[in-house]
Amino acid sequence: MFAPRFLVSMIGALAVFAIATYLLNGSLASTALQTLICAVLMQVGYFLAVLFLVWKEARDRRKLEPSKVPVVVEPANDDNQPGKVRLRGLNRPRHFNF
Repeated sequence: MFAPRFLVSMIGALAVFAIATYLLNGSLASTALQTLICAVLMQVGYFLAVLFLVWKEARDRRKLEPSKVPVVVEPANDDNQPGKVRLRGLNRPRHFNF
């Protein structure tokens, strides 16, 4: 979901919604309120859709075999052992590597 395309689509949909609502009830205040509520609901839907896509990607990454999980090589923070290298895997739930 490309954000600028969604924004333009949302504004277009809200404009059509506002025109239709105004033609149906004839009240400018009611149209503005209903259009505002519609905009908030569309933003909540967009947020939930992005959240779902992130969850789905994380789930798919967890299904990978451990040998296919990318490994990051970082220098150790120990000043006493400057040659020591620490390996850590990515996307391991409930593991913290400091």
